[in-house]
Amino acid sequence: MKKSIVAFLLFSGFSFAQNMTDTSLYMKSDKITYLSDIGSETGDLYKTIGHHGPAVENEWMALRIYFSDKVAIDVYSKAKPGLELRKAQWYPTAEQQKEGWGADYYKVANTVGLGGVKLWDGEKVVPLNPVSNRLARVGKTDNTSWMEMISKDVPYKGGKVDILVRVTVFSGKREAKVEAICLSKTKVQFVTGVNYFKGFKTDKGSNYIAVWGLHPEDVAASQVEIGAAIKYNQKDYVKNFDDGTQYLLVSKPTKHLETTVISSCALEKDLNTFDKLVNYLK
Repeated sequence: MKKSIVAFLLFSGFSFAQNMTDTSLYMKSDKITYLSDIGSETGDLYKTIGHHGPAVENEWMALRIYFSDKVAIDVYSKAKPGLELRKAQWYPTAEQQKEGWGADYYKVANTVGLGGVKLWDGEKVVPLNPVSNRLARVGKTDNTSWMEMISKDVPYKGGKVDILVRVTVFSGKREAKVEAICLSKTKVQFVTGVNYFKGFKTDKGSNYIAVWGLHPEDVAASQVEIGAAIKYNQKDYVKNFDDGTQYLLVSKPTKHLETTVISSCALEKDLNTFDKLVNYLK
């Protein structure tokens, strides 16, 4: 009987693997009820949404998109593999951090963060703001979790465009996929990249940019060296430049752009140095 059950499960494609990803979206006024979507005509719910925007996590990191004019991507780093976003709600206590929880050691400031998206009008970077509405959504499949933000009626080259930014994390995989999609009829030029601070180590390959260093002290109980990298297809871009705070990539006119981002920190056992992160990327 037991053999028959096992055979049935194998041939029916049943999987015992657990989905090691998760999502988080809730209002600060109600930390118990998790949401699947939320919108705002002002385009800014930064102060009213938990952890300032939708968030997703895999075993090694969590990512969030700021629900504001930034629409930047921020990083929550982990000391050990596991899911802790819904328990920590991005801000574990100092005591929890001493016990081995992760923390937000990453500072975005006025940049795209890690793989965040803006537009390029031929001369300058254009933020995804102002908008007529901004919508955040989260969801899960059998082995992924995703979050997305739609910015509607963003002024661009004399017209208006709707831009979707989607971040997907995969069970058992360190990297996250970031997609920028123009929902309007016209093609646009996207801007993405990774930020850094003074004293950071940097390595640029033909299809990646990696940085490593201490972010300015912010909300975590201590400072920890953080690595961050963006991987991309060089053929998708026409320009790259350094504005002094971030390495930026300017895409060709398109309706869809895809990159991969990864982050690690000095507290973890695997990619805990800059060299290890770079070797992993290569």
